[in-house]
Amino acid sequence: MSPLTKAPAPRERRFTVDEYYRMGEAGVFDEDDRVELLDGHIYVMSPIGSEHAACVRRLNRLFQSRLGGRGLVSVQNPVRLADDSEPEPDVVLLRPHDDGYASEHPGPEEVTMVVEVADTSLSFDRDVKLPLYAEAGIPEVWLVDLEASVIHVYRDPNGDDYHTHTTHDPDAELEVAGLSDGPLLPAAKILRASD
Repeated sequence: MSPLTKAPAPRERRFTVDEYYRMGEAGVFDEDDRVELLDGHIYVMSPIGSEHAACVRRLNRLFQSRLGGRGLVSVQNPVRLADDSEPEPDVVLLRPHDDGYASEHPGPEEVTMVVEVADTSLSFDRDVKLPLYAEAGIPEVWLVDLEASVIHVYRDPNGDDYHTHTTHDPDAELEVAGLSDGPLLPAAKILRASD
């Protein structure tokens, strides 16, 4: 009698950014699919609601008007964190670049800060995306919690976490740590429409 041969246990299949792009080119994703590659996993993102979109527009307007030429504002565009992670954060403040990053997507070394806006995605942004930003060395991340009407600010990456975490209500004024003499940004103008 021959011994029974056991099949190997199932294993997880993770993808690289290059494979992710080849899948897109092959038509695996529809043109309108909102997908992101995070730590080798492909996530289908929720549709963007009107409150979320309005907050992203407010952030874009604030950064554009107050930062001058000290940074480039990128809205919902890819950032290549690693060979297996390419999120599309809601807002990214990038170091200026001669070609506007036409030759390749920016990497972590070009990122001054990331902002993720959360209406229903706070736990996903905090538990899945934030550790990837920390591991990549992104110096500052803001999680805008629309439901609680607060902004979580994370600074000083250490491994897959941040040393510093502060929470700000609508009365706060925030500054981007990576910009010397940067302007103060009123949290109220980020969290809700106001003059």
